Amino acid sequence: MNAAPHVVGDPHRNQLLATLPDATWARWQPLVEPVDLRVGQVLCDSGSAPAYAYFPTTAIVSLVCKTLDGASAEIAVVGKDGVVGLSLVMGGNAMTSEALVHSAGQAYRLRSRAVKSELARGGPVLGALLRYTLAVMAQVTLTAACNRHHSIEQQLCRRLLLALDRSPSDELVMTQRLMSTLLGVRRESVTAAARRLQQAGVIRCRRGHITVLDRHRLEQRACECYLAARQ
Repeated sequence: MNAAPHVVGDPHRNQLLATLPDATWARWQPLVEPVDLRVGQVLCDSGSAPAYAYFPTTAIVSLVCKTLDGASAEIAVVGKDGVVGLSLVMGGNAMTSEALVHSAGQAYRLRSRAVKSELARGGPVLGALLRYTLAVMAQVTLTAACNRHHSIEQQLCRRLLLALDRSPSDELVMTQRLMSTLLGVRRESVTAAARRLQQAGVIRCRRGHITVLDRHRLEQRACECYLAARQ
């Protein structure tokens, strides 16, 4: 569960890398390196400048906000749809959240100086990364509203769907304890919500794994925040 098998993947499985113009990819290809990410690995701490930009292909990364007393909550999810290290795009240095791997897998990374050099050129790469930044900002906004106004079951459904969109299968490697940490709620609340979903035949839970059996019904039980974030 804590390690990802090393595989030689295709960097274009990351949707942002797949949009790179040929001329840009010719510059990046010698610099991009594959890495295997393990569960619990911190790619960059809050308040630190990222040394790399990470482009996940099969791994899933949580952007987590922590309080001084040790509490935490996830504010956004990054998978094959995007990149970890958006502070590089916005011209800042320090990350405002911790980038924590919650699903092991593969990613490709590029040193921050190479990213900054490319962004200085402007053009389609800058445009694509700014649009992705806007999508992440929307996800953060919707997560805040969802955590404030919607039930634990709705939040759980939304979070499972976000993971499902970024996972190669319907089986998610995720404990209820981790889910409670990501949602910032009590573990007992997540367990009760998961039990209801399992009794309804929407998901199946076993130790460290959640399998989605009926995606359509999962979407029906989620709040409107999921569809808005996906769009």
